Amino acid sequence: MNSQVPTLATPIIIIVDDDAAVRGSLKFALEIEGFAVHAYGKGDELFGDADLADCACFIIDQKLPGTTGLDLVSALREQRIAAPVILITSAPPLALLERAAKAGVPIVEKPLLGNALLDRVRDATTHPPTAH
Repeated sequence: MNSQVPTLATPIIIIVDDDAAVRGSLKFALEIEGFAVHAYGKGDELFGDADLADCACFIIDQKLPGTTGLDLVSALREQRIAAPVILITSAPPLALLERAAKAGVPIVEKPLLGNALLDRVRDATTHPPTAH
């Protein structure tokens, strides 16, 4: 069996979710698809990662200890990290949908069934935002 070893060209996906089972499942699924994955349980753990600037895409849970996913997106943008973000959450209220849309952050609803999240990740990593 030939396992794929991440290379310099391998897109880095960063996951932030406080649910260890979700984090582990996403990490496993994305690594099978050939991505390099860094996973964190809390938003504040993220900012010690040297690969933030090289990240191809973030997957961030909306409900995190001490913060929200959209607040974490704001903190990333303040640090000039422009990589696409996909927010994951269960039953998002209309206000959250509107805030996320205004921030340009798509939401994939939990439970994460089918290929919706993987399709978003592939799209984000093959069509990165253009620099202005």
